[in-house]
Amino acid sequence: METLRVAAVQVTSTSDVDRNLARCADLIGEAAGRGARLVGLPENFAFIGEEQEKLALAESLDGPPGRILGTMAGLAREANSWLLLGGMGERSDDAKRVHNTSVLLRPDGTIAARYRKIHLFDVNIADGAVFQESATVKPGADLVVADTPWGGLGLSVCYDLRFPELYRTLVSRGARMLAVPAAFTLFTGKDHWQVLLRARAIENLCWMFAPAQTGRNNEKRHCYGHACIIDPWGVVVADAGDREGLAVADLDFAAQDRIRKELPSLDHRRL
Repeated sequence: METLRVAAVQVTSTSDVDRNLARCADLIGEAAGRGARLVGLPENFAFIGEEQEKLALAESLDGPPGRILGTMAGLAREANSWLLLGGMGERSDDAKRVHNTSVLLRPDGTIAARYRKIHLFDVNIADGAVFQESATVKPGADLVVADTPWGGLGLSVCYDLRFPELYRTLVSRGARMLAVPAAFTLFTGKDHWQVLLRARAIENLCWMFAPAQTGRNNEKRHCYGHACIIDPWGVVVADAGDREGLAVADLDFAAQDRIRKELPSLDHRRL
């Protein structure tokens, strides 16, 4: 399949899970109505709030689906689309920490792949915001390239974007698309978000697919937004701006093949 229409969702999630899921449902439906076969939600799409409540909301991805996963599986079926759940709490073997897990659902609602965020956001940035993700999140260890009808989809989450070796390995394992669902802060995002996404696209001659949080989630977090889709030449082909909505574009894999043939930098690697 040479082309794929994708939609990167942009929302402002809060501590109100029902509101968050309803807003995601609206945008998934809109994306499907616009012909998207792959729809992506951002990191923390279902909940952004107090850490202890995050622990309580975490679900197992094995066995009967919980509230969040069950709702999303139903939406994937309704839309008849592949649905990327950008980051949700998954129960771990540590009672005090969860995994921040990105889940890819098939159009029938079944799980095609899951990726547990490896790089955790432990920072004290210049605007005074302090984040200690590792206090309540257990890092993953496995890299994941999901099989789709359009080729390999390399999975990552937000802060992973700053670690280029992850993406180079995903591409070496067959990724043609790289997903970066995120809740990038306003302070870092305004200078780094699209610069890093464009760099990962150019380095790997890959499509970048980046759903995002935007706006004021709570008193502690203000997200940059600009959910976007970037082509293998590093050109931003769709950008959702700073409001809730969608970035929609057609991924042309024949064009990607031509770029990789004309500029075969992936074949020139010596390290």
